[in-house]
Amino acid sequence: MQTKEIITAYGHENIQAKHRTTFEITKEKEVSKRGDCIIAVSADKSLRDLSPKFKETLKNENMQLTILIEAGEEMEIVKAFGSPKLTLNHPTDIVVRKSGYVCNRTLAIKADKAAKDFSRKLVEKLKNPKQKVKITLVITEL
Repeated sequence: MQTKEIITAYGHENIQAKHRTTFEITKEKEVSKRGDCIIAVSADKSLRDLSPKFKETLKNENMQLTILIEAGEEMEIVKAFGSPKLTLNHPTDIVVRKSGYVCNRTLAIKADKAAKDFSRKLVEKLKNPKQKVKITLVITEL
């Protein structure tokens, strides 16, 4: 069984992608350099906008989430996990965490990468406000 969502977002000149434990995609249009976990802005979906089927599936701890982030020819793949504790209802943000911490902004936990782990070639692309970023979320059963 596989469940999938696609999010479209854009780069921003203030993107740093230096956070050690998380990365974030947001519907917000602007971001300061202090938001060092943010990798894309102006997203067309937040946690609240994901399909009910996708959310229900992700709340099972036997599910793995593969996150494919594409900007031009650069790409990053992140593996993370769902949790029964997820609320998946934040109106603007999507956060993926290396830790097991869950709040209303959390999409997935126990990720194998955070913003600082992304290739710097990808991060350079993400600093371009005209760069379209495609984020594909695929849930698979373990």
